[in-house]
Amino acid sequence: MEYKNYELDSRKLDTINGSSKNKIRNPKQIRNPKNKTYDLEDRTLKFTLDIRRYIKQIPRTMVVKDACEQLIRSSGSIGANYIEANENLGKKDFRMRIKISRKEAKESAYWLTVILDNCASNRKEGERLFMESKELVLIFGAILRNSQ
Repeated sequence: MEYKNYELDSRKLDTINGSSKNKIRNPKQIRNPKNKTYDLEDRTLKFTLDIRRYIKQIPRTMVVKDACEQLIRSSGSIGANYIEANENLGKKDFRMRIKISRKEAKESAYWLTVILDNCASNRKEGERLFMESKELVLIFGAILRNSQ
């Protein structure tokens, strides 16, 4: 996986690409069932970049064009709001940003559904991204429940 146009810390890219040894770099990391360690900021960044790559492959039709634009916005907003939550000014601010991230993940799943319903190209990747957006909704929901 290449990230040519993005200036990212090489350690962050190693984590995104999965080549980092399973060391926990900070307390915001989570583990999935396959025992891989993920930093949620890295995971949301990877989701955003994967969405953009997926959208580049979709043929532009009148029906899909608006859904693609909305998907770009909502997918980018997930990680941006999560980063803002971590720079919180208090518990209320943190919870509000996490709620926004969860809402944007739900919206991304919605727009992916619209695109998948109207476009047959690269369906497998679209379904994978849909499942990732649903997982992000569940993760942010768990963060909300645990932050009460």
